[in-house]
Amino acid sequence: MTNRIFNFAAGPAVLPEPVLEEARRDLLALPGVGMSVMEISHRSKTFEAIIQGCEADIRELAGISSDYHVLFLQGGASLQFAMVPMNLLPAGGKADYIVTGSWGKKAVKEAQKIGTVQIAGSTEPENFTRVPAASELKLDPAAAYVHYTSNETIHGVEWQQEPQTADVALVCDASSDIFSRPIEVGKYGLIYAGAQKNLGPSGVTLVIVRNDLLERGPKNLPAMLDYRVQAENKSLYNTPPAFGVYIMGLTIKWLLAAGGLEAIGRQNAAKAKLLYDAIDASGGYYRPHARPGHRSHMNVTFRLPAEDREKKFVAEATAAHLDGLKGHRSVGGIRASIYNAFPKAGVEKLVEFMQEFATKNG
Repeated sequence: MTNRIFNFAAGPAVLPEPVLEEARRDLLALPGVGMSVMEISHRSKTFEAIIQGCEADIRELAGISSDYHVLFLQGGASLQFAMVPMNLLPAGGKADYIVTGSWGKKAVKEAQKIGTVQIAGSTEPENFTRVPAASELKLDPAAAYVHYTSNETIHGVEWQQEPQTADVALVCDASSDIFSRPIEVGKYGLIYAGAQKNLGPSGVTLVIVRNDLLERGPKNLPAMLDYRVQAENKSLYNTPPAFGVYIMGLTIKWLLAAGGLEAIGRQNAAKAKLLYDAIDASGGYYRPHARPGHRSHMNVTFRLPAEDREKKFVAEATAAHLDGLKGHRSVGGIRASIYNAFPKAGVEKLVEFMQEFATKNG
């Protein structure tokens, strides 16, 4: 199949078509260079311009000041689950974690291998249908940092406002909603995100870390796991994920050209509203997992009356070129991931399909 279908996959996920078109051109030979973007040396002037340009555009897009380092690392968010406590949690210290889904639980599990973790809030008893209210959080003013996951892809729960942590550094796993709406970076100590949902292909991880936090890490950390070493070497301590950085750079330029985070935030809210309105208007045939006010704009999760109908829904949707709608294997159901690059036309087609399916299979 050469025609593009609607890709609702949770990640690796849909990329902007203009980005793919430019990458296809540069895949054989970069203009003026004569070799593929995947062949150029990471020590070359050409790649230096690519990675520095990507960083400059990220700073412009999110309003990131010189108080922060922007790093391009590897290992995905899963490696950051360990790198964060290795670098920020001192011996004998404690870190607060707020758990709102499966990825938050995994972050806790890794951090517990490094040091002492305190669960400052969790909605697991309610099967992660919402995020905790501020009054429910038990935050320790002496904690080394507070960690939370801004959007949980599996359960479809998203924070509408970041938790308030006073003077304690706020750390965010923003892998699935980074740059999907405006963000005040100055409220955070560290933000990290795997690229494969809103930023580019898998293989590159974006880390935005406040300068003063770099000094917290012990001096005997392995070089590749030390934020300080990565910052000193401008993400070039070893061969970086060069192609991923290149695609990220194109994606950030696409976001800037689209009007920046304010504009993309409005578009994402409108796409999500279309889908949630269809779910809520179905008379209970489609049952959303997340509560109103806690629903993700990136990952819309819902159930049908029975599992056999969910299987039929996925099969028929796939045949209709609506791909990737099967829910995560750990929870089942349906999941429509509608990240930045996902077109509104795809949401409209899914809504039409849902209405027809409910009529035929109600």
